[in-house]
Amino acid sequence: MKLIALILGLVIERTVTHLLHLRELRWFDAYFDYGEAQACKLPAGLALLGRLLVLFIPVLPVVLISLAFRDVLWDLPYLIFAVIVLLFSLGPRDLGEEVHEFLEALKGGDEETAHRIGKELMETDVDEEPQPRAIGEAIFVQANNRIFGVVFWFVAFGPLGAWLFRVSDLFRRRTAFESTRGGKDSEHIELIHGVLTFVPARLAALGYAVGGSFDDAFDAWREYNPADDEPFPRTTDRISAAVGCGAMEVGGVVPATHEAAASGAMRLVTRALFFWITVVALMTLFGWAV
Repeated sequence: MKLIALILGLVIERTVTHLLHLRELRWFDAYFDYGEAQACKLPAGLALLGRLLVLFIPVLPVVLISLAFRDVLWDLPYLIFAVIVLLFSLGPRDLGEEVHEFLEALKGGDEETAHRIGKELMETDVDEEPQPRAIGEAIFVQANNRIFGVVFWFVAFGPLGAWLFRVSDLFRRRTAFESTRGGKDSEHIELIHGVLTFVPARLAALGYAVGGSFDDAFDAWREYNPADDEPFPRTTDRISAAVGCGAMEVGGVVPATHEAAASGAMRLVTRALFFWITVVALMTLFGWAV
């Protein structure tokens, strides 16, 4: 059932991506702002619990509907509901479409649009032109947040898992955005999202290795040494980015242009996703995933 829902969700997501702007879920921003403001008023020991509550409240309806649809009409309502939840959990924007827009802007000489999309991918307001490798790294990190984390938790816990991961990423994005406007950055939200990303990011890195240069990818993994003051969530992002770039940089040859880095990274993400689907299909065949 999960495999069918996963394949349907991914196919529909790629087919009607232009109709899914509601996935950006901006109407959650006010809720996150209010929840974060209330959590900041709590003592340090209770602030984490407060943020967890903010995270789980939007997940509760998905839990209740999933339970209500189980074993009804041969699970057909549950399948439809799972596909809908998956569609809204992937994103908030289609990564392939965004990379395509970035490449088209570069091809057409629209530097302003290319720079804007590059900043969105990197989640930064830096005005300096990013290096090609930085664009590739950003795509690998975004793939974790938009695709692989959602797929992993969907396979593990169905619609509940996929939606929980998406809400955590939306909460993280919102607090990160507010911190750039002078607000306080929440380490708790980064920690929660980092825990949810830990396993899927490393499995995605394995997929990059399989889909690209295996030896170069694992050399990059072994050689990565996090800084002493590097926070736990950032370490996960950096490992995924390093392995992805290693798999893309065959023989140590670094993509020299933004076009080569972006297109190469997106090809690896697509190959890794096919690898994941194949593994899930085999798990389903042997009864390890339902």
